[in-house]
Amino acid sequence: MVALRLCPIATIHDHTGTLPPPAAAAMAEEMGSCRDRLIDQSLTARYSGWILEALDELPDNFLITDPVISGHPIVFASRGFLAMSGYAWEEVVGRNGRIFQGPATDWRSVMEIREAIREERTLQIRLLNYRNDGTPHWILFHLCPVFAMEDGRVIHFVAVQVPILRRSRCSRSGAREMIFGACRNEVRLDEDCGCNLAVDSFLDMDNKGLDAEESCKASDREKEKALNAANSVLSTMTHYSKLTGRVVCTKRRGSAGIAPLSSSLNISLGRIKQSFVLTNPHLPDMPIVYASDEFLSLTGYSRHEVLGCNCRFLNGPGTDAGVLQQIKDCIRAEQACSARLLNHRKDGSSFGNLLHISPVRDASGKFAFYVEVQMDENLKRDEHGLSPKMRQLGVVGQVKVAMRTLSSRAGP
Repeated sequence: MVALRLCPIATIHDHTGTLPPPAAAAMAEEMGSCRDRLIDQSLTARYSGWILEALDELPDNFLITDPVISGHPIVFASRGFLAMSGYAWEEVVGRNGRIFQGPATDWRSVMEIREAIREERTLQIRLLNYRNDGTPHWILFHLCPVFAMEDGRVIHFVAVQVPILRRSRCSRSGAREMIFGACRNEVRLDEDCGCNLAVDSFLDMDNKGLDAEESCKASDREKEKALNAANSVLSTMTHYSKLTGRVVCTKRRGSAGIAPLSSSLNISLGRIKQSFVLTNPHLPDMPIVYASDEFLSLTGYSRHEVLGCNCRFLNGPGTDAGVLQQIKDCIRAEQACSARLLNHRKDGSSFGNLLHISPVRDASGKFAFYVEVQMDENLKRDEHGLSPKMRQLGVVGQVKVAMRTLSSRAGP
């Protein structure tokens, strides 16, 4: 590691150097408002301003999520979905889709969905979800990724949910029973058969309610309905993206030889609550390929303004050219380095940036990215008393773990 003229940092607010509770609370509030802003802009930043109204007019039950924002939150919920689930808009947007899962949700189905997100592919699967009032209902879950035309990265996922309304008969212990509740309603007593479906459908917990599952296979009509709904949503998103020139598509069409950051890596990196970016040294001008929510909050830029750009946009009057040259030398030598730079936010205000840069390799040992961790020198320590150096090394370690874990899981 090479240390570059790291200037002394003034002690702030108290003799311990620890960020006082009011300042920590203010910083947390600022981070929260930044995330809320990112969620609000997730669709409008790429598509025409009319996209929300256009999506709101679609009659289907669907959600749109953003894997780039920390926590992979829901950024749009259709009226049909809200009516079906019993949730209000403010109870859904900003949350992760796991809020609809419950005790009887099959973990194997959840893992299939996670794997589809990791592999950035379309998936159609039957799933037991829960309404806001706690009642379960079977749905046909249709997931599809939305790709950015310019670089092939996934920017959204569309999740269509079609209620499974099909009814069928099954035999259990020699008795004929009609299954209604497993597909649509929570607990129904079939008076004709004299059987309680809450007991008969889910009594055998070791078998995960297999009788109920078998009775809830989606019909071809429901599968077609889910596919048509997904195509309708994707068509709307594509149309309104063309109006801004930032076109989306349903299949990856990035430049040959350039692999975009995967959704699973985006989601893993989103769990790291510090200001940092990933840059790709294998691409011309070493552009930013990932920017954390905290980086956006620190600098005032939006995500689409920084992705694909070199970090030099933070430089300005007062930025030390000698330090910049030393950083370039370390990058060329694939070495880690630390430095203090005077950088500038989008609004023109300046801040002392305690910068740490470190190369990151994948599971095979191949040099993949640089992680660049930025910290405002006025925030010497966090509420836990950790120094900037310790926090920066912690970020580097978490990024390396995310990279190696995901690359080791990737198939051929």
